[in-house]
Amino acid sequence: MTVLDRLAATVAARKGADPDSSWTAKLLAKGPEKCAEKFGEEAVEAIIEAVKGDRARLASEAADVLYHLLVMLAARDVSLAEVYAELERREGTSGIAEKAARG
Repeated sequence: MTVLDRLAATVAARKGADPDSSWTAKLLAKGPEKCAEKFGEEAVEAIIEAVKGDRARLASEAADVLYHLLVMLAARDVSLAEVYAELERREGTSGIAEKAARG
């Protein structure tokens, strides 16, 4: 099990937790829209660090992005396994061909 799998399991476990006891539970209690908004904020922060060229800060912000992505997915009941399955479906396909197939 990878660290991402363990983090996804932790996020899922916090889904029904008391919002006063867990940041993840607090985010999830605010609903999918707030989770998506928080993901977007973290993505922008990662973009800023990428532009600045600070590798350590980019790694830190990327970790935040992955965490908030998992929270957003959990808010909509999309599992990490579903994301893995989609990545596996696309594996070995040219990005150009895959994008064209989507229409």
